[in-house]
Formats: sequence, C-alpha cells, structure tokens
Amino acid sequence: MAGANPNDEKNQGLVVARAGRRFLAITIDWLMSWAVGSIFFEQNQGRPFWIALVFFLQIFILTSTTGASAGQRLLKLRVLRYPELEPLGIGATLLRTLLILLVIPAVVYDNEGRGLHDRIVGSAVMQVKR
Repeated sequence: MAGANPNDEKNQGLVVARAGRRFLAITIDWLMSWAVGSIFFEQNQGRPFWIALVFFLQIFILTSTTGASAGQRLLKLRVLRYPELEPLGIGATLLRTLLILLVIPAVVYDNEGRGLHDRIVGSAVMQVKR
C-alpha cells in the first residue's frame, strides 16, 4: 500500500479493499440496477440498455457525491484518490465509471489490489476499518 501510511492520522482505519469485497459491492450495484431496470422497462423496450444506464448513473452519481456506490457504501468501502486518500474529482469519477462499463479494466488488478480502472485515474477502493 505505497503512499498510504497507516500511522498517519488522516489514514487511520483505511486499507485497500480486497478483491472479494469489491466484487461483492459491484454485484450488489448490478443487482440493484437490474431490479430497477426490470421494474420500469419491458424486454422489448431495450431493457439491457436501460439496466446498463441505471448502473452507470448510480455508480457515477453516488461516487461523485458521496465517494461510494450503493454497494460500496453497504460494505463500508470508499473510492479515494491514491495515495493522497482524498475525494476523486468529477472528471476522474466519470472516466472511472466508463472504464468499469468496459469490464476488463475492473477485473485486471495489480499486486496492491487496485483495478486497472483505478490505476488509470489514480484512485483506490479503500475499506473503512473503524
């Protein structure tokens, strides 16, 4: 976890989230988006498109305003600039969310546990340990 000194008062209680926890959070986000899209749209109305749009909007809006998607919030995860551990800007959040929709950047990760999409925008999903 280069750059995130656990002894630094600002970083107390934050660690890079493990892959399993991040996967569970995005699964929760997808299932919530699927439920909303399925309630409001019929299959012949392009339901897959609307589900993907709900997924994108939910992640983008919540991450840019609260620092976490719904699934991340439930699991006490936060998306922060890394290694500064400060909130992401709106542009970085938009790019990060678009990269998640491409899938590959979200499933390829480094030895620190950061996805390719996080490395590209300079962020990390952090678990709040307090």
